[in-house]
Amino acid sequence: MRKKRRFSRYTLISMISLIILFSIWESVVRYGLVDPGRLSSPSQIILLFVNKLSTPSPDGATVLAHTKASMGIVLRGFFFACIVGIPLGLIMGFFRTAERFFRPIFEMIRPIPTLAWVPIVLLMFGIGPSGKSFIIFIGSFVSLTINTYTGIKHTKEVLLNVARVAGANSMQMFIRVGLPSAVPMIFTGLRISLGISLSTLVAAEMVASTIGLGYMMNQGRRLLRTDIIFLGVVVIGILGFLANYTMRWLEKRIAPWVEESK
Repeated sequence: MRKKRRFSRYTLISMISLIILFSIWESVVRYGLVDPGRLSSPSQIILLFVNKLSTPSPDGATVLAHTKASMGIVLRGFFFACIVGIPLGLIMGFFRTAERFFRPIFEMIRPIPTLAWVPIVLLMFGIGPSGKSFIIFIGSFVSLTINTYTGIKHTKEVLLNVARVAGANSMQMFIRVGLPSAVPMIFTGLRISLGISLSTLVAAEMVASTIGLGYMMNQGRRLLRTDIIFLGVVVIGILGFLANYTMRWLEKRIAPWVEESK
Protein backbone atom coordinates (compact mmCIF):
# COMPACT_ATOMS: atom_id res chain seq x y z
CA MET A 1 0.00 0.00 0.00
CA ARG A 2 2.86 2.34 0.83
CA LYS A 3 4.43 1.71 -2.59
CA LYS A 4 1.09 2.29 -4.33
CA ARG A 5 0.57 5.61 -2.53
CA ARG A 6 4.11 6.69 -3.37
CA PHE A 7 3.61 5.69 -7.02
CA SER A 8 0.33 7.63 -7.19
CA ARG A 9 1.95 10.71 -5.66
CA TYR A 10 4.90 10.61 -8.07
CA THR A 11 2.55 10.07 -11.02
CA LEU A 12 0.48 13.09 -9.99
CA ILE A 13 3.60 15.25 -9.65
CA SER A 14 4.78 14.13 -13.10
CA MET A 15 1.42 14.96 -14.67
CA ILE A 16 1.38 18.39 -13.04
CA SER A 17 4.88 19.16 -14.35
CA LEU A 18 3.81 18.25 -17.91
CA ILE A 19 0.65 20.34 -17.65
CA ILE A 20 2.68 23.35 -16.47
CA LEU A 21 5.24 22.88 -19.26
CA PHE A 22 2.66 22.70 -22.05
CA SER A 23 0.61 25.53 -20.55
CA ILE A 24 3.63 27.84 -20.54
CA TRP A 25 4.55 26.72 -24.06
CA GLU A 26 1.02 27.40 -25.34
CA SER A 27 0.85 30.80 -23.63
CA VAL A 28 4.24 31.93 -24.96
CA VAL A 29 3.12 31.29 -28.56
CA ARG A 30 -0.51 32.38 -28.19
CA TYR A 31 0.36 35.78 -26.68
CA GLY A 32 3.06 36.51 -29.23
CA LEU A 33 6.07 36.35 -26.92
CA VAL A 34 7.73 34.21 -29.60
CA ASP A 35 7.26 34.42 -33.35
CA PRO A 36 4.72 31.67 -34.31
CA GLY A 37 6.79 31.09 -37.44
CA ARG A 38 9.70 29.95 -35.25
CA LEU A 39 7.83 28.03 -32.55
CA SER A 40 4.56 26.14 -32.98
CA SER A 41 2.14 25.80 -30.08
CA PRO A 42 1.07 22.44 -28.60
CA SER A 43 -2.46 22.96 -29.95
CA GLN A 44 -1.09 23.41 -33.50
CA ILE A 45 1.00 20.25 -33.14
CA ILE A 46 -2.00 18.25 -31.91
CA LEU A 47 -4.12 19.44 -34.84
CA LEU A 48 -1.34 18.56 -37.27
CA PHE A 49 -0.97 15.11 -35.67
CA VAL A 50 -4.68 14.40 -36.09
CA ASN A 51 -4.56 15.62 -39.69
CA LYS A 52 -1.46 13.59 -40.60
CA LEU A 53 -2.99 10.38 -39.30
CA SER A 54 -4.74 10.19 -42.68
CA THR A 55 -3.11 12.88 -44.83
CA PRO A 56 0.34 12.27 -46.38
CA SER A 57 0.95 15.87 -47.49
CA PRO A 58 3.15 17.86 -47.48
CA ASP A 59 6.01 15.38 -46.87
CA GLY A 60 4.64 12.34 -48.71
CA ALA A 61 3.53 10.00 -45.89
CA THR A 62 1.30 9.88 -42.83
CA VAL A 63 2.81 10.18 -39.38
CA LEU A 64 2.06 6.50 -38.73
CA ALA A 65 3.95 5.49 -41.89
CA HIS A 66 6.95 7.60 -40.85
CA THR A 67 6.85 6.13 -37.34
CA LYS A 68 6.55 2.55 -38.59
CA ALA A 69 9.51 2.98 -40.94
CA SER A 70 11.69 4.52 -38.24
CA MET A 71 10.81 2.00 -35.53
CA GLY A 72 11.44 -0.92 -37.89
CA ILE A 73 14.99 0.32 -38.43
CA VAL A 74 15.54 1.07 -34.72
CA LEU A 75 14.30 -2.32 -33.52
CA ARG A 76 16.31 -4.20 -36.12
CA GLY A 77 19.58 -2.49 -35.22
CA PHE A 78 18.82 -2.61 -31.49
CA PHE A 79 18.05 -6.34 -31.65
CA PHE A 80 21.42 -7.20 -33.18
CA ALA A 81 23.15 -4.86 -30.71
CA CYS A 82 21.59 -6.85 -27.84
CA ILE A 83 22.65 -10.16 -29.37
CA VAL A 84 26.28 -9.01 -29.69
CA GLY A 85 26.76 -6.35 -26.98
CA ILE A 86 25.27 -8.08 -23.93
CA PRO A 87 27.15 -11.40 -24.30
CA LEU A 88 30.37 -9.55 -25.13
CA GLY A 89 30.05 -7.33 -22.04
CA LEU A 90 29.32 -10.34 -19.81
CA ILE A 91 32.26 -12.34 -21.13
CA MET A 92 34.67 -9.38 -20.97
CA GLY A 93 33.62 -8.53 -17.42
CA PHE A 94 33.83 -12.03 -15.96
CA PHE A 95 36.64 -13.81 -17.79
CA ARG A 96 40.02 -12.08 -17.74
CA THR A 97 41.34 -13.85 -20.83
CA ALA A 98 38.35 -12.66 -22.85
CA GLU A 99 38.76 -9.15 -21.45
CA ARG A 100 42.41 -8.98 -22.53
CA PHE A 101 41.50 -10.25 -26.00
CA PHE A 102 38.43 -8.14 -26.77
CA ARG A 103 39.01 -4.93 -24.80
CA PRO A 104 41.75 -3.43 -27.06
CA ILE A 105 39.47 -3.82 -30.09
CA PHE A 106 36.49 -2.42 -28.21
CA GLU A 107 38.49 0.54 -26.86
CA MET A 108 39.43 1.47 -30.43
CA ILE A 109 35.79 1.51 -31.53
CA ARG A 110 34.29 3.10 -28.40
CA PRO A 111 35.58 6.70 -28.79
CA ILE A 112 34.38 7.02 -32.40
CA PRO A 113 31.16 9.09 -32.50
CA THR A 114 28.25 7.16 -33.95
CA LEU A 115 27.53 9.83 -36.55
CA ALA A 116 31.09 9.51 -37.83
CA TRP A 117 30.06 6.14 -39.26
CA VAL A 118 27.23 7.67 -41.32
CA PRO A 119 29.22 8.59 -44.48
CA ILE A 120 31.09 5.26 -44.40
CA VAL A 121 27.89 3.26 -44.01
CA LEU A 122 26.14 5.22 -46.74
CA LEU A 123 28.97 4.39 -49.13
CA MET A 124 28.82 0.71 -48.18
CA PHE A 125 25.06 0.14 -47.90
CA GLY A 126 23.45 3.14 -49.61
CA ILE A 127 20.44 5.01 -48.17
CA GLY A 128 18.37 1.86 -47.60
CA PRO A 129 17.24 0.49 -44.21
CA SER A 130 20.26 -1.86 -43.90
CA GLY A 131 22.72 1.01 -43.61
CA LYS A 132 20.67 2.90 -41.04
CA SER A 133 20.14 -0.30 -39.03
CA PHE A 134 23.90 -0.79 -38.98
CA ILE A 135 24.37 2.76 -37.64
CA ILE A 136 21.81 2.02 -34.91
CA PHE A 137 23.66 -1.20 -34.15
CA ILE A 138 26.97 0.63 -33.62
CA GLY A 139 25.46 3.29 -31.34
CA SER A 140 23.53 0.78 -29.23
CA PHE A 141 26.30 -1.81 -29.16
CA VAL A 142 28.82 0.46 -27.41
CA SER A 143 26.46 1.54 -24.61
CA LEU A 144 25.14 -1.97 -24.04
CA THR A 145 28.61 -3.48 -23.85
CA ILE A 146 29.92 -0.85 -21.42
CA ASN A 147 26.96 -1.11 -19.04
CA THR A 148 26.92 -4.91 -19.13
CA TYR A 149 30.68 -5.04 -18.56
CA THR A 150 30.40 -2.63 -15.62
CA GLY A 151 27.49 -4.52 -14.09
CA ILE A 152 29.18 -7.92 -14.01
CA LYS A 153 32.57 -6.44 -13.13
CA HIS A 154 31.08 -5.04 -9.91
CA THR A 155 29.78 -8.41 -8.74
CA LYS A 156 30.43 -8.60 -4.99
CA GLU A 157 33.52 -10.63 -4.22
CA VAL A 158 31.90 -12.12 -1.12
CA LEU A 159 29.20 -13.74 -3.29
CA LEU A 160 31.81 -15.24 -5.57
CA ASN A 161 33.75 -16.56 -2.57
CA VAL A 162 30.63 -18.19 -1.13
CA ALA A 163 29.90 -19.86 -4.47
CA ARG A 164 33.52 -20.97 -4.74
CA VAL A 165 33.46 -22.50 -1.25
CA ALA A 166 30.21 -24.28 -2.14
CA GLY A 167 32.06 -26.00 -4.98
CA ALA A 168 30.80 -23.97 -7.94
CA ASN A 169 33.01 -23.88 -11.02
CA SER A 170 33.65 -20.76 -13.14
CA MET A 171 30.68 -21.31 -15.45
CA GLN A 172 28.29 -21.90 -12.53
CA MET A 173 29.51 -18.73 -10.79
CA PHE A 174 29.08 -16.83 -14.05
CA ILE A 175 25.47 -17.99 -14.54
CA ARG A 176 24.24 -18.03 -10.91
CA VAL A 177 26.17 -15.09 -9.41
CA GLY A 178 27.63 -12.83 -12.09
CA LEU A 179 24.66 -12.71 -14.45
CA PRO A 180 22.02 -11.83 -11.80
CA SER A 181 24.34 -9.13 -10.43
CA ALA A 182 24.67 -7.58 -13.87
CA VAL A 183 20.93 -7.42 -14.62
CA PRO A 184 20.32 -3.85 -13.26
CA MET A 185 23.17 -2.41 -15.33
CA ILE A 186 22.09 -4.40 -18.38
CA PHE A 187 18.64 -2.80 -18.23
CA THR A 188 20.24 0.60 -17.69
CA GLY A 189 22.23 -0.02 -20.85
CA LEU A 190 19.07 -1.07 -22.70
CA ARG A 191 17.28 2.16 -21.75
CA ILE A 192 20.26 4.34 -22.67
CA SER A 193 20.80 2.47 -25.94
CA LEU A 194 17.21 2.93 -27.02
CA GLY A 195 17.52 6.68 -26.49
CA ILE A 196 20.77 6.73 -28.47
CA SER A 197 19.11 4.66 -31.19
CA LEU A 198 16.29 7.17 -31.65
CA SER A 199 18.58 10.20 -31.77
CA THR A 200 21.01 8.46 -34.13
CA LEU A 201 18.22 7.35 -36.43
CA VAL A 202 16.86 10.87 -36.79
CA ALA A 203 20.32 12.16 -37.73
CA ALA A 204 20.80 9.35 -40.26
CA GLU A 205 17.36 9.91 -41.80
CA MET A 206 18.03 13.62 -42.12
CA VAL A 207 21.18 12.88 -44.11
CA ALA A 208 19.72 10.28 -46.46
CA SER A 209 16.21 8.84 -46.45
CA THR A 210 12.89 8.90 -48.27
CA ILE A 211 10.64 8.12 -45.29
CA GLY A 212 10.85 8.19 -41.50
CA LEU A 213 10.56 10.68 -38.66
CA GLY A 214 13.95 12.24 -39.41
CA TYR A 215 12.97 12.63 -43.07
CA MET A 216 9.66 14.21 -42.03
CA MET A 217 11.45 16.71 -39.80
CA ASN A 218 13.94 17.55 -42.56
CA GLN A 219 11.08 18.16 -44.97
CA GLY A 220 9.51 20.45 -42.40
CA ARG A 221 12.77 22.42 -42.28
CA ARG A 222 12.85 22.74 -46.07
CA LEU A 223 9.21 23.86 -46.17
CA LEU A 224 9.70 26.24 -43.20
CA ARG A 225 6.99 24.30 -41.30
CA THR A 226 7.97 24.36 -37.64
CA ASP A 227 4.83 22.43 -36.72
CA ILE A 228 6.07 19.44 -38.74
CA ILE A 229 9.48 19.63 -37.06
CA PHE A 230 7.97 19.80 -33.58
CA LEU A 231 5.55 16.99 -34.41
CA GLY A 232 8.58 14.79 -35.10
CA VAL A 233 10.18 15.89 -31.83
CA VAL A 234 7.02 15.10 -29.84
CA VAL A 235 6.55 11.69 -31.49
CA ILE A 236 10.18 10.77 -30.76
CA GLY A 237 9.75 11.91 -27.16
CA ILE A 238 6.63 9.74 -26.76
CA LEU A 239 8.42 6.75 -28.29
CA GLY A 240 11.36 7.26 -25.92
CA PHE A 241 9.00 7.45 -22.94
CA LEU A 242 7.20 4.26 -23.96
CA ALA A 243 10.49 2.46 -24.55
CA ASN A 244 11.79 3.46 -21.11
CA TYR A 245 8.52 2.42 -19.45
CA THR A 246 8.59 -0.95 -21.26
CA MET A 247 12.16 -1.64 -20.13
CA ARG A 248 11.30 -0.82 -16.52
CA TRP A 249 8.28 -3.13 -16.71
CA LEU A 250 10.43 -5.93 -18.14
CA GLU A 251 13.05 -5.41 -15.44
CA LYS A 252 10.42 -5.83 -12.72
CA ARG A 253 9.21 -9.06 -14.32
CA ILE A 254 12.61 -10.55 -15.15
CA ALA A 255 14.49 -9.40 -12.03
CA PRO A 256 11.99 -8.71 -9.22
CA TRP A 257 14.77 -8.87 -6.62
CA VAL A 258 16.16 -5.58 -7.99
CA GLU A 259 12.92 -3.74 -7.20
CA GLU A 260 12.70 -5.35 -3.76
CA SER A 261 16.21 -4.21 -2.87
CA LYS A 262 15.42 -0.54 -3.59
